[in-house]
Amino acid sequence: MTKYVYSFGAGNADGDASMKNLLGGKGANLAEMNKIGLPVPPGFTITTEVCTAFYELGQKYPDELAAQVEAATKKVGETVGKTFGDKENPLLVSVRSGARASMPGMMDTVLNLGLNDETVEGLANKSGNRRFAYDSYRRFIQMYSNVVLELEHHMFEDILESFKEINDYKDDTELNAEDWEEIVRKYKSAVEAEMGKPFPQDVNDQLWGAVGAVFKSWMNDRAIFYRKMHDIPQSWGTAVNVQAMVFGNMGDTSATGVAFTRNPSTGEKLFYGEYLINAQGEDVVAGIRTPKSITKVQRVTMGESGESLEESLPDVYAQLDEVYKKLENHYRDMQDIEFTAENGKLWMLQTRNGKRTAKAALKIAVDMVAEGMITKEEGVARIDAAALDQLLHPTIKASYKRDVLTKGLPASPGAAVGEVVFDADEAEQMAQAGKSVILVREETSPEDIHGMHAARAIVTSRGGMTSHAAVVARGMGRPCVSGAGEIRIDEAAEKFVVKGREIKKGEIISVDGGLGEVLFGAAELEQPELSGDFATLMAWADDVRHLKVRANAETPLDAKTARDFGAEGIGLCRTEHMFFDAERIAAVREMILSEAKSGREAALAKILPMQRKDFVDLFTIMAGLPVTIRLLDPPLHEFLPHSAEDVEAVAKATGLDGDKLLQRAKDLHEFNPMLGHRGCRLGITFPEIYEMQARAIFEAAIEVAKASGTAPIPEIMIPLVSTRKELQILKGRVIAIGEEVMAQAGMKIEYMVGTMIELPRAAVCADEIAQEAEFFSFGTNDLTQTTLGISRDDAGRFMNDYIAQGIFEKDPFVTIDQDGVGSLIKIAKEKGRSVREKIKLGICGEHGGDPASIEFCEKVGLDYVSCSPYRVPIARLAAAQAALNNAK
Repeated sequence: MTKYVYSFGAGNADGDASMKNLLGGKGANLAEMNKIGLPVPPGFTITTEVCTAFYELGQKYPDELAAQVEAATKKVGETVGKTFGDKENPLLVSVRSGARASMPGMMDTVLNLGLNDETVEGLANKSGNRRFAYDSYRRFIQMYSNVVLELEHHMFEDILESFKEINDYKDDTELNAEDWEEIVRKYKSAVEAEMGKPFPQDVNDQLWGAVGAVFKSWMNDRAIFYRKMHDIPQSWGTAVNVQAMVFGNMGDTSATGVAFTRNPSTGEKLFYGEYLINAQGEDVVAGIRTPKSITKVQRVTMGESGESLEESLPDVYAQLDEVYKKLENHYRDMQDIEFTAENGKLWMLQTRNGKRTAKAALKIAVDMVAEGMITKEEGVARIDAAALDQLLHPTIKASYKRDVLTKGLPASPGAAVGEVVFDADEAEQMAQAGKSVILVREETSPEDIHGMHAARAIVTSRGGMTSHAAVVARGMGRPCVSGAGEIRIDEAAEKFVVKGREIKKGEIISVDGGLGEVLFGAAELEQPELSGDFATLMAWADDVRHLKVRANAETPLDAKTARDFGAEGIGLCRTEHMFFDAERIAAVREMILSEAKSGREAALAKILPMQRKDFVDLFTIMAGLPVTIRLLDPPLHEFLPHSAEDVEAVAKATGLDGDKLLQRAKDLHEFNPMLGHRGCRLGITFPEIYEMQARAIFEAAIEVAKASGTAPIPEIMIPLVSTRKELQILKGRVIAIGEEVMAQAGMKIEYMVGTMIELPRAAVCADEIAQEAEFFSFGTNDLTQTTLGISRDDAGRFMNDYIAQGIFEKDPFVTIDQDGVGSLIKIAKEKGRSVREKIKLGICGEHGGDPASIEFCEKVGLDYVSCSPYRVPIARLAAAQAALNNAK
């Protein structure tokens, strides 16, 4: 019989931390905490295998599951001395999700399960606290009705707010036992009116309803969106954790909270978190009440009134202080913990490796290496390479005069400018229309995730540092200010008011997530300095990696940015991108439209000095590093004149008749320009084009070598080659020009001639092509298009459907299709090196900045990757991590 249920409690557990794939992160860590002697309420985990089976069986369970759950539930009751469904001493449980990858707030939870009209009386009598019992019951009805019965959350909030208004109550804590009994009656009546039947009273029906709801939530919209955003496979599934309830809402010696063993925003080595007295965990993370700081130091730093947990419940804090240190030392990483204190007794509900900003991740990794807790290699492996992008976001210039509207909590660092928007759907629509938006909400919920992703920043008027908005924003790298309590939002009027100032939808504001400030107007932004912990960790990464990292760059600005980020040369200079400038486009059009060689040569003579200057700039900035220059590779339609004004400009420059030029443009029209007269085909047909470019390259290289004393290393790339003969012809012309220029200068320059492998035929015939090519650069953008027969420009219309239905696991234009495109790269590598053992191999498509694709390049044995300048740090770290993974 397959074991689907794993129990834990009283210091024993069926599982441990190594079983995360089966038990999910939460279940594995609950088992592990039991084994290291921490106070954990007993419970059991239903494995991720059941989630997979649940969907395979048409949302039904394996036959053996019911008996295993019944036995495990009985065991939990025996451990705590209670019985599930008992009228006098009832066991209540929580039902929570627990995927192997943390997905905060994306799936569903039910607390206080096991309460009904009879067991609530037993709970009241046993606890001696009738108010607590009915407060728990109303929470259960609301949560269960929302999660399982799929009733709207606001229906219950409206009932409660109306009751509070009638009775002149401001806070929930003012309601007494009789008030909560009345609320329970109103809630139950509302459920029956909506459902046509009473709220479920059978505790076993409640349990299976909640378990099913958690499994179903694996496929809800927000979970699917989150998985897509964080590259989490759907096939992993979620576990379900059923655990005996402990109560933070039993009075003033009870509390609940969320804490981090280090600051998740800055990485500072200070215990950090928030708590609420007389509350349950959902109150903290939902942002319904603004919590207080755990420590006195944190409270003073944040300028909070009221007492910290350290001050209000010192005995509980002492227990927590001991536990958090033990957890961090055991897991050797910053932990995100959830806890409840019930009448002064601490209980641990969860621990997991805490989500953190990229800045915090760097500091924590570097500090833990310094503390001797982890090695340098472990420090490198700890950082999410893609998250380094957060460090490249702007900050507000120190000289900018701030018009501060309000200040909240600094929930996620970075700065952004955008138009105010109050609705997540609208934020997504406006962002798709090319606008920068800032989402302003009272609080965010998991349903808002698409709008949060679309926004440049998030502002909430409620919630703390561990609220949904804060946690999700940090994970996305979005600046966030939470708990900005002075903001009053009027969604109906599409405005917010703060300190008497009215800000309407569409007005521009700025957000400083590092300081927690919301500013009026568009702030001046600047890029951060990448030094300190960043530089330390990147140096460790550079010591580990095998792959070189270059950048795709054509302009001096891009080249300098790439060097500043540690690029080791240029892996792709797309020369056609240099010709769109207004003063050049006319000459290029003149060249293309000329019917005679003499006309083309006249136009090229105008372009040559401009092209030479381009290469001088790049060679100077790269200072002796290799620069791979792709000769002209434009689909001709990109340069053809499209308007009467364009034709007139060319006619004026050439003296040719406008009508004849227009006819020539029509003659050159292609039905499929991407597979037409471009790349090496241009060089074969019009050799003078490539000859001009080769001359510009060699003349620029000699000029820079003479001026600086450091010789550049040009790598001249012939694009779109599919046969050896194409490359042989064009390479001969490049060499001839090079010899001529160097002879005239009396100086030799080292250079290479190679090709871009971007056609399947080139890959499978790589042994023939390598007889001429000194290097291969895999153009994975075009190689993906030509292998799959999919236009990158049009794929967006259907690619999401392909991914959703599992046809592609990932977008092949983002991450290399290893089975198809990857196989061609392997073939080309093996065939190329069979002919030319030391042939240089790299990739220069967008995949060069994708960590998963970089790992593939490491395994295949390429020499370098090339990516956009701002992804160079990501590629450097990902290359190091790939080397470490490949060495295992």
